[in-house]
Amino acid sequence: MTDAELCLWKRLRAKQIDGYRFRRQVPIGPYIADFACLKAHLVIEVDGGQHAQTREPDDRRTALLASHGFRVLRFWDNDVLLETDGVLESICAALQRS
Repeated sequence: MTDAELCLWKRLRAKQIDGYRFRRQVPIGPYIADFACLKAHLVIEVDGGQHAQTREPDDRRTALLASHGFRVLRFWDNDVLLETDGVLESICAALQRS
C-alpha cells in the first residue's frame, strides 16, 4: 500500500465510519479496487500523480465498476495525506446517500 492508502485504511478499517465495513484490494471484474464497501456499493480509489497524465484508463475502470453497480470516489494522494478529514467527510456523505 502507498502512504496515502495506508493513511486512509487506518481510518476506514474496523467499521470506524458509521459502522460501514470497508475491505481493501477488492477484485471487481478485471480490476482491483483500492477500497470497497460492498453494503453501500461504494468504491474508493486513491490516485497518484501518474493518473493525471491520462484519464482514459481511469474512465474505463470507473465505467466498468459502475456497470457492476458501484459508485466510485477518487481522491488524489496529496488530498488523502494533507486533507484527510475532508476526504472522510466526502466518504461519509457518499455513504449517507447509499
